[in-house]
Amino acid sequence: MSIHIALDNQPEFYTNLDQVTGRIILRLNRSEQVGSIVVKLEGESVTALQVPNPYEESGPRPIGPLPGPPGSIASENHKILYKVQQVFPDDYYSSSSSPYGAFPLQPGEHEFPFRFKLPINNACSDPRAMSKIGGLAGVGGFASGGGLFGMGGVRVMDGTKQLHLQHVTRTLPPSLTGYPMEAEVRYYIKVTVQRPGFLKENWRYQIGYKFLPIEPPRPAPSGQEAFARRPFTFRPRSPGPQSKKKNLFFANKGDKTGTDASGHRGTGVDSPDSAPAPSIEMSARLPHPSVLTCNQPVPLRLLAKKLANCSEQVSLVSFQMDLIGVTEVRTYNISNRKVNRWVVISNSDLNIPLTLGPDAEVGSEVVVPDTLWKDKSLPNTIAPSFLTCNLSRRYEVEIKLGLCWGKPKSGFINNPPQTIFLPLHFGSIEVFSGITPPPELVRAARNILPGRATVNIPPRLPPRPGSSAPNNSSVGPSHAQGQNPISSPLRVSRPQLPHRPPQDPLYPPQLLPGQTVPPYDDAPPSYDEAMAENLSGPFDGMQSRPAYSGVTNENAPSQIPAEKR
Repeated sequence: MSIHIALDNQPEFYTNLDQVTGRIILRLNRSEQVGSIVVKLEGESVTALQVPNPYEESGPRPIGPLPGPPGSIASENHKILYKVQQVFPDDYYSSSSSPYGAFPLQPGEHEFPFRFKLPINNACSDPRAMSKIGGLAGVGGFASGGGLFGMGGVRVMDGTKQLHLQHVTRTLPPSLTGYPMEAEVRYYIKVTVQRPGFLKENWRYQIGYKFLPIEPPRPAPSGQEAFARRPFTFRPRSPGPQSKKKNLFFANKGDKTGTDASGHRGTGVDSPDSAPAPSIEMSARLPHPSVLTCNQPVPLRLLAKKLANCSEQVSLVSFQMDLIGVTEVRTYNISNRKVNRWVVISNSDLNIPLTLGPDAEVGSEVVVPDTLWKDKSLPNTIAPSFLTCNLSRRYEVEIKLGLCWGKPKSGFINNPPQTIFLPLHFGSIEVFSGITPPPELVRAARNILPGRATVNIPPRLPPRPGSSAPNNSSVGPSHAQGQNPISSPLRVSRPQLPHRPPQDPLYPPQLLPGQTVPPYDDAPPSYDEAMAENLSGPFDGMQSRPAYSGVTNENAPSQIPAEKR
C-alpha cells in the first residue's frame, strides 16, 4: 500500500484565489475495505512561549492572569485555513448498499481528483464556520456509515477550540519559519483513508506547499515623501607639527604665523588651518506612504545639502542599507519580539563628491546617483508585512553613510582625512508581495469592508399579529411646542418591520428538498467566500510569479514539537 499526492502544475508558491488541483494516487497490493477518502487543505499559525516568572525583573510582566505555571509552555494553534473535500465514495459507490459503511477497492492503482480554491481571508475568525466543524467523518456527513461497530470515520478539526482564542480577520499570512520551537506558519495538504474495523488504523499522508498572499490595494501616488535627515559639522583641524616648527623658526622675522613685534601670535589668515570646517546635511527620502515590494529595488532618493561656506570637498566613501524585520509573537497575554536584519547593499569603496564645487552656494543640494541601489532587489527570503491572530511582521529601514573630509585614501600627516558615519532610520515601512490583486477585488474592497459578513447579526423578529404602524402625527405637536418627546414613552415612533406573509402556526412553511433549516436562519457567506467563488486568480496569464523562498523545506517536519502544540 502506498499513498501519493500529485499536484497539477505545481508552482513555486500558491497565492489567494489560486486553484489547488491534484490527484490522490492510492496503490493497493490486495483488496481493501475503505470507508471514505478525505482530502484537507489546511494552514496553521502556531506559537509557543514559556510562561515567565512574575517575581523576576528580567522582563515586562504580562497583563492579566498567566496561562500556566511559571516555566511551562503555553501555545496557540490557529487554523487559518481549513477546507475538507471527500473524494471517495463517489456517486457510483454511494448508490450501492454496504452494511458496514465500507466499500471494496480492488488491488491496483486508483486515482481520485480533488480541487480547492484558496480564499482571501483567514478562516479562524469566522465563529459560525468554526462552530460547525467537529466530530468524525462518519458522524459529520463525510461517510455513509459509522463503520464496523461504529468505530469508523475520519476525525476532523474541533472548531470549538478556536472560539475561545483571540482572532482578527485579515488576509492569509505568508509561509514563515526561522523561529524554531517558538513560531511558524505552515500550509499543507492532508489525505486520510478511513478503514473501518477493529485493529485497523487509518492511512494518512500529507505534503506541504508555500504560500504568498496578494498585496492590498496600493494607495494612490500622492507626490509626498517620507524623509530621514541628519546634519553634521566636521571637527576643525588642529595645526600640524610642521606648522608649529615653522612658526618657531621664523618667530624673529615677524611672520604672519609667528609672533609679531608686540608679542602676539598671528591668526594665520592665509593658513589652511584657519578655514572653517564643512557642514553638511544628508537626507534620505522614500515615497509616502512608504511601501517596498518583494524582489524589487528600494525607491530611495539620497540628497546632500551644503550648510557652511567651505570650499573643501566632502565625499561619500561608504553606503549600507539594511532592512530590519520585527516579528511580534503572542501566546495569550505573553508576547515576545524577534528582530531580523537583511543587508540589501553594502559598499565601502566609494568616492562620490557631495558638493557642486568649491564655489557652491550655501543651501545648494546634490542628488547622489541611484546607481548604488537601483539594481539591488530585496532578497527573496523576505516575507511581506502581515498581521494574523498570534503573529505579525513589520519592517524598518536603516541607512549608514560614511562621509570623508579630504581625500579618502591620503596618508599625509599634515592633512589626515576625517571620516564620520551618519545613520538614517525609517521606523514604519510596509513590504508588499508584488502580486497585484484582480481589478474586481480592488473595486469590491472599496465598497465592502472585509469580514463584515462574519459578524454575528441577530435574526430579525417577526412582526406581532395585530400591530399597526405608529401614528407619527401624535409626536409632532409635543415636539413643535419644544417638549422632550422621550418624556412620553407612548408617543415615541418605532421603525416599521419588513412585511412578511401571514403564516398559520399550525401549518409552518414547507422546506425545499434537502433543506434542513429555514433560509432566514442560514448565515450569509463571508466576504472572502463570496469573492473567491466569482474571481479568477492573479496568475491567469497576466503576470509571472516572483521568486519567494519562504519555507526552505515545506515538507520538513514542524519545528514546534507535539508536546508544545
